[in-house]
Amino acid sequence: MPQTSSFKVSAPGSTLLMGEHAVLRGEPALVCAVDARMELTVTPRTDRRVLIDSALGHYAASLDELPDHPELRFVLTALRHYRPHLHQGMELVIRSAFASTIGLGSSAAITAALVTALDHLTGLERDLPARFRQGLAIIHEVQQGRGSGADLAASLYGGLLRFTTDPVTFTPLNFPQTLTLSLFYSGYKMKTAEVLQQVEQQWHCQPELLQALYRLMGQNTRAAEKALAQGDLTELGRLMNVYQGLMDALGVCDATLSRMVYALRQDPQVLGAKISGSGLGDCVLALSRAVVNELPPHQRLDVRPAAAGVLIHHDADK
Repeated sequence: MPQTSSFKVSAPGSTLLMGEHAVLRGEPALVCAVDARMELTVTPRTDRRVLIDSALGHYAASLDELPDHPELRFVLTALRHYRPHLHQGMELVIRSAFASTIGLGSSAAITAALVTALDHLTGLERDLPARFRQGLAIIHEVQQGRGSGADLAASLYGGLLRFTTDPVTFTPLNFPQTLTLSLFYSGYKMKTAEVLQQVEQQWHCQPELLQALYRLMGQNTRAAEKALAQGDLTELGRLMNVYQGLMDALGVCDATLSRMVYALRQDPQVLGAKISGSGLGDCVLALSRAVVNELPPHQRLDVRPAAAGVLIHHDADK
Protein backbone atom coordinates (compact mmCIF):
# COMPACT_ATOMS: atom_id res chain seq x y z
CA MET A 1 0.00 0.00 0.00
CA PRO A 2 1.49 3.42 -0.94
CA GLN A 3 2.81 5.55 1.89
CA THR A 4 1.21 8.97 2.36
CA SER A 5 2.85 10.51 5.43
CA SER A 6 5.89 12.80 5.27
CA PHE A 7 9.09 12.03 7.10
CA LYS A 8 12.51 13.61 7.42
CA VAL A 9 16.01 12.15 7.24
CA SER A 10 19.11 14.03 8.35
CA ALA A 11 22.78 13.17 7.86
CA PRO A 12 25.89 14.93 9.19
CA GLY A 13 28.54 16.47 7.04
CA SER A 14 32.09 15.24 7.52
CA THR A 15 35.71 16.20 7.19
CA LEU A 16 38.87 14.16 6.76
CA LEU A 17 41.41 14.82 9.48
CA MET A 18 43.94 12.69 7.65
CA GLY A 19 44.20 10.25 4.77
CA GLU A 20 43.15 12.14 1.65
CA HIS A 21 44.29 10.45 -1.59
CA ALA A 22 46.20 7.68 0.20
CA VAL A 23 42.95 6.07 1.35
CA LEU A 24 42.28 5.21 -2.30
CA ARG A 25 45.52 3.18 -2.31
CA GLY A 26 44.73 1.04 0.70
CA GLU A 27 46.00 3.34 3.44
CA PRO A 28 43.78 4.34 6.42
CA ALA A 29 41.93 7.61 6.76
CA LEU A 30 40.62 9.43 9.82
CA VAL A 31 37.21 10.91 9.01
CA CYS A 32 34.95 12.81 11.39
CA ALA A 33 31.20 13.47 11.25
CA VAL A 34 30.43 17.06 12.21
CA ASP A 35 27.47 18.87 13.77
CA ALA A 36 26.40 20.59 10.52
CA ARG A 37 23.69 18.43 8.98
CA MET A 38 21.91 17.91 5.68
CA GLU A 39 18.12 17.47 5.96
CA LEU A 40 15.85 15.71 3.48
CA THR A 41 12.06 15.91 3.81
CA VAL A 42 10.16 13.24 1.86
CA THR A 43 6.47 13.59 1.03
CA PRO A 44 5.04 10.62 -0.92
CA ARG A 45 2.65 11.40 -3.78
CA THR A 46 -0.27 9.43 -5.17
CA ASP A 47 1.01 9.87 -8.75
CA ARG A 48 4.45 9.22 -10.27
CA ARG A 49 5.71 12.79 -10.29
CA VAL A 50 9.03 13.69 -8.64
CA LEU A 51 9.46 17.25 -7.39
CA ILE A 52 12.76 18.44 -5.90
CA ASP A 53 13.28 21.69 -4.01
CA SER A 54 16.97 22.36 -3.31
CA ALA A 55 19.36 25.29 -3.06
CA LEU A 56 21.11 23.74 -6.07
CA GLY A 57 18.00 23.75 -8.23
CA HIS A 58 14.32 22.95 -8.67
CA TYR A 59 13.17 19.93 -10.59
CA ALA A 60 9.97 18.30 -11.79
CA ALA A 61 9.66 15.15 -13.87
CA SER A 62 8.03 11.75 -14.09
CA LEU A 63 9.60 8.95 -12.07
CA ASP A 64 9.63 6.94 -15.30
CA GLU A 65 11.81 9.51 -17.10
CA LEU A 66 14.06 11.43 -14.66
CA PRO A 67 16.07 13.48 -17.17
CA ASP A 68 19.47 14.76 -16.07
CA HIS A 69 20.04 17.94 -14.07
CA PRO A 70 23.69 19.06 -13.71
CA GLU A 71 23.35 20.10 -10.05
CA LEU A 72 21.20 17.18 -8.86
CA ARG A 73 23.18 14.23 -10.18
CA PHE A 74 23.48 12.38 -6.86
CA VAL A 75 19.75 12.71 -6.16
CA LEU A 76 18.68 11.56 -9.61
CA THR A 77 21.18 8.70 -9.71
CA ALA A 78 19.84 7.46 -6.36
CA LEU A 79 16.26 7.64 -7.63
CA ARG A 80 17.19 5.68 -10.75
CA HIS A 81 18.85 2.99 -8.61
CA TYR A 82 15.66 2.62 -6.54
CA ARG A 83 13.18 3.03 -9.40
CA PRO A 84 12.40 -0.73 -9.67
CA HIS A 85 11.22 -0.62 -6.03
CA LEU A 86 9.33 2.69 -6.19
CA HIS A 87 5.58 2.57 -6.84
CA GLN A 88 4.82 6.26 -6.31
CA GLY A 89 6.33 9.66 -6.88
CA MET A 90 7.47 12.01 -4.15
CA GLU A 91 8.38 15.53 -3.20
CA LEU A 92 11.93 16.00 -1.88
CA VAL A 93 12.93 19.13 0.00
CA ILE A 94 16.67 19.38 0.65
CA ARG A 95 18.05 21.83 3.19
CA SER A 96 21.60 22.09 4.48
CA ALA A 97 23.36 23.81 7.36
CA PHE A 98 26.41 24.24 5.13
CA ALA A 99 27.02 25.30 1.55
CA SER A 100 28.01 22.72 -1.06
CA THR A 101 31.24 24.69 -1.60
CA ILE A 102 32.39 24.08 1.98
CA GLY A 103 34.45 20.91 2.31
CA LEU A 104 32.05 18.96 4.46
CA GLY A 105 31.11 16.12 2.13
CA SER A 106 27.75 17.49 1.00
CA SER A 107 27.46 14.91 -1.80
CA ALA A 108 28.09 12.06 0.64
CA ALA A 109 25.68 13.51 3.20
CA ILE A 110 22.80 13.81 0.73
CA THR A 111 23.58 10.32 -0.61
CA ALA A 112 23.47 8.90 2.93
CA ALA A 113 20.16 10.67 3.56
CA LEU A 114 18.69 9.52 0.23
CA VAL A 115 19.66 5.86 0.61
CA THR A 116 18.19 5.81 4.12
CA ALA A 117 15.01 7.59 3.00
CA LEU A 118 14.47 5.41 -0.06
CA ASP A 119 15.13 2.24 1.94
CA HIS A 120 12.48 3.40 4.38
CA LEU A 121 10.03 4.44 1.66
CA THR A 122 10.32 1.13 -0.20
CA GLY A 123 10.36 -1.03 2.92
CA LEU A 124 13.87 -2.38 2.27
CA GLU A 125 15.16 -1.22 5.68
CA ARG A 126 18.71 -2.53 5.16
CA ASP A 127 21.48 -2.27 7.74
CA LEU A 128 24.22 0.37 7.63
CA PRO A 129 26.81 -1.77 5.79
CA ALA A 130 24.26 -2.47 3.03
CA ARG A 131 23.37 1.23 2.85
CA PHE A 132 27.05 2.05 2.59
CA ARG A 133 27.47 -0.31 -0.36
CA GLN A 134 24.40 1.14 -2.09
CA GLY A 135 25.52 4.70 -1.45
CA LEU A 136 29.04 4.02 -2.69
CA ALA A 137 27.65 2.53 -5.90
CA ILE A 138 25.71 5.76 -6.46
CA ILE A 139 28.78 7.92 -5.77
CA HIS A 140 30.96 5.83 -8.08
CA GLU A 141 28.41 6.09 -10.87
CA VAL A 142 28.39 9.89 -10.61
CA GLN A 143 32.17 10.22 -10.17
CA GLN A 144 33.28 7.69 -12.80
CA GLY A 145 34.32 5.07 -10.26
CA ARG A 146 36.29 7.47 -8.06
CA GLY A 147 35.84 8.12 -4.35
CA SER A 148 36.80 6.14 -1.25
CA GLY A 149 33.49 6.39 0.60
CA ALA A 150 35.13 7.70 3.78
CA ASP A 151 32.82 10.72 3.94
CA LEU A 152 29.81 8.49 3.22
CA ALA A 153 30.81 6.21 6.12
CA ALA A 154 31.02 9.18 8.50
CA SER A 155 27.60 10.48 7.38
CA LEU A 156 26.02 7.06 7.94
CA TYR A 157 27.75 6.03 11.16
CA GLY A 158 28.62 9.34 12.84
CA GLY A 159 31.55 9.95 15.19
CA LEU A 160 35.24 9.75 14.32
CA LEU A 161 36.18 6.71 12.25
CA ARG A 162 39.31 4.97 11.10
CA PHE A 163 38.29 4.00 7.59
CA THR A 164 39.91 1.67 5.07
CA THR A 165 38.79 0.56 1.60
CA ASP A 166 40.44 -2.86 1.18
CA PRO A 167 38.86 -4.40 3.08
CA VAL A 168 36.17 -1.84 3.94
CA THR A 169 36.35 -1.21 7.69
CA PHE A 170 34.84 1.36 10.04
CA THR A 171 36.57 1.59 13.43
CA PRO A 172 35.16 4.15 15.92
CA LEU A 173 37.75 6.35 17.65
CA ASN A 174 37.52 8.81 20.53
CA PHE A 175 37.73 12.50 19.65
CA PRO A 176 38.25 15.18 22.34
CA GLN A 177 35.10 17.32 22.41
CA THR A 178 37.14 20.31 23.59
CA LEU A 179 38.69 20.71 20.16
CA THR A 180 37.34 23.00 17.47
CA LEU A 181 37.53 22.29 13.76
CA SER A 182 37.42 25.42 11.59
CA LEU A 183 37.06 25.35 7.83
CA PHE A 184 38.06 28.29 5.62
CA TYR A 185 36.83 28.30 2.02
CA SER A 186 39.40 29.23 -0.61
CA GLY A 187 36.77 30.72 -2.90
CA TYR A 188 36.94 28.04 -5.60
CA LYS A 189 36.66 24.28 -5.89
CA MET A 190 37.73 21.56 -8.31
CA LYS A 191 35.70 18.37 -8.48
CA THR A 192 37.36 15.43 -6.74
CA ALA A 193 37.32 13.29 -9.89
CA GLU A 194 39.19 16.02 -11.78
CA VAL A 195 41.81 16.36 -9.04
CA LEU A 196 42.39 12.60 -9.03
CA GLN A 197 42.74 12.58 -12.79
CA GLN A 198 45.27 15.40 -12.64
CA VAL A 199 47.33 13.55 -10.01
CA GLU A 200 47.36 10.45 -12.22
CA GLN A 201 48.59 12.48 -15.18
CA GLN A 202 51.32 14.23 -13.20
CA TRP A 203 52.73 11.02 -11.73
CA HIS A 204 52.35 8.55 -14.61
CA CYS A 205 56.13 8.49 -15.18
CA GLN A 206 56.98 7.91 -11.49
CA PRO A 207 54.54 5.27 -10.19
CA GLU A 208 56.99 3.82 -7.63
CA LEU A 209 57.73 7.23 -6.15
CA LEU A 210 54.01 7.97 -5.99
CA GLN A 211 53.38 4.70 -4.15
CA ALA A 212 56.13 5.54 -1.68
CA LEU A 213 54.45 8.89 -1.06
CA TYR A 214 51.15 7.16 -0.36
CA ARG A 215 52.91 4.85 2.11
CA LEU A 216 54.31 7.89 3.94
CA MET A 217 50.82 9.33 4.11
CA GLY A 218 49.58 6.07 5.61
CA GLN A 219 52.37 6.04 8.21
CA ASN A 220 51.50 9.62 9.13
CA THR A 221 47.82 8.73 9.54
CA ARG A 222 48.66 5.76 11.81
CA ALA A 223 50.84 8.05 13.93
CA ALA A 224 47.94 10.51 14.17
CA GLU A 225 45.65 7.71 15.30
CA LYS A 226 48.14 6.86 18.05
CA ALA A 227 48.34 10.51 19.10
CA LEU A 228 44.54 10.60 19.36
CA ALA A 229 44.52 7.45 21.49
CA GLN A 230 47.10 9.01 23.82
CA GLY A 231 45.30 12.36 23.97
CA ASP A 232 48.39 14.13 22.62
CA LEU A 233 46.72 16.98 20.77
CA THR A 234 49.93 18.87 20.14
CA GLU A 235 51.32 15.85 18.29
CA LEU A 236 48.06 15.44 16.39
CA GLY A 237 48.34 19.02 15.16
CA ARG A 238 51.98 18.55 14.20
CA LEU A 239 51.08 15.47 12.18
CA MET A 240 48.36 17.45 10.40
CA ASN A 241 51.08 19.88 9.35
CA VAL A 242 53.22 16.98 8.14
CA TYR A 243 50.32 15.60 6.11
CA GLN A 244 49.89 19.01 4.53
CA GLY A 245 53.50 18.80 3.37
CA LEU A 246 52.80 15.42 1.79
CA MET A 247 49.73 16.82 0.02
CA ASP A 248 51.93 19.60 -1.33
CA ALA A 249 54.42 17.02 -2.58
CA LEU A 250 51.57 15.16 -4.25
CA GLY A 251 50.77 18.30 -6.23
CA VAL A 252 47.34 19.27 -4.88
CA CYS A 253 48.28 22.45 -3.01
CA ASP A 254 48.36 25.79 -4.82
CA ALA A 255 49.52 29.29 -3.86
CA THR A 256 46.21 30.35 -2.30
CA LEU A 257 45.92 27.24 -0.16
CA SER A 258 49.54 27.58 0.97
CA ARG A 259 49.00 31.20 2.02
CA MET A 260 45.92 30.19 3.97
CA VAL A 261 47.69 27.32 5.73
CA TYR A 262 50.66 29.41 6.82
CA ALA A 263 48.47 32.35 7.89
CA LEU A 264 46.41 30.04 10.10
CA ARG A 265 49.51 28.55 11.69
CA GLN A 266 50.45 32.00 12.96
CA ASP A 267 47.44 31.91 15.29
CA PRO A 268 48.63 30.68 18.73
CA GLN A 269 45.38 28.72 19.19
CA VAL A 270 45.96 26.63 16.06
CA LEU A 271 47.52 23.21 16.63
CA GLY A 272 47.63 22.23 12.96
CA ALA A 273 46.32 23.30 9.55
CA LYS A 274 46.01 21.40 6.28
CA ILE A 275 43.96 21.08 3.12
CA SER A 276 40.54 19.54 3.73
CA GLY A 277 39.57 17.17 0.93
CA SER A 278 41.24 16.43 -2.37
CA GLY A 279 42.85 19.85 -2.81
CA LEU A 280 43.35 22.37 -5.64
CA GLY A 281 40.69 24.52 -4.01
CA ASP A 282 37.91 23.87 -1.51
CA CYS A 283 38.88 24.43 2.14
CA VAL A 284 41.69 24.54 4.66
CA LEU A 285 41.03 22.82 7.99
CA ALA A 286 42.41 24.22 11.25
CA LEU A 287 42.53 22.17 14.46
CA SER A 288 42.51 24.35 17.59
CA ARG A 289 41.84 24.44 21.31
CA ALA A 290 39.67 27.55 21.00
CA VAL A 291 38.05 29.71 18.34
CA VAL A 292 40.67 30.96 15.90
CA ASN A 293 40.99 34.36 14.28
CA GLU A 294 39.20 35.29 11.07
CA LEU A 295 41.02 34.84 7.76
CA PRO A 296 39.69 37.56 5.44
CA PRO A 297 38.32 37.32 2.81
CA HIS A 298 37.71 33.60 3.29
CA GLN A 299 34.35 32.25 4.44
CA ARG A 300 34.63 30.37 7.72
CA LEU A 301 32.67 27.59 9.41
CA ASP A 302 33.35 26.24 12.90
CA VAL A 303 32.19 22.68 13.60
CA ARG A 304 32.48 20.02 16.28
CA PRO A 305 32.43 16.23 16.12
CA ALA A 306 28.94 14.71 15.89
CA ALA A 307 28.20 11.40 17.56
CA ALA A 308 25.02 10.70 15.56
CA GLY A 309 25.07 9.55 11.97
CA VAL A 310 22.04 9.39 9.69
CA LEU A 311 18.67 9.69 11.49
CA ILE A 312 15.03 9.20 10.47
CA HIS A 313 12.52 11.65 11.96
CA HIS A 314 8.78 11.05 11.74
CA ASP A 315 7.76 14.57 12.74
CA ALA A 316 8.70 16.39 9.54
CA ASP A 317 5.69 18.67 9.88
CA LYS A 318 6.79 20.00 13.30
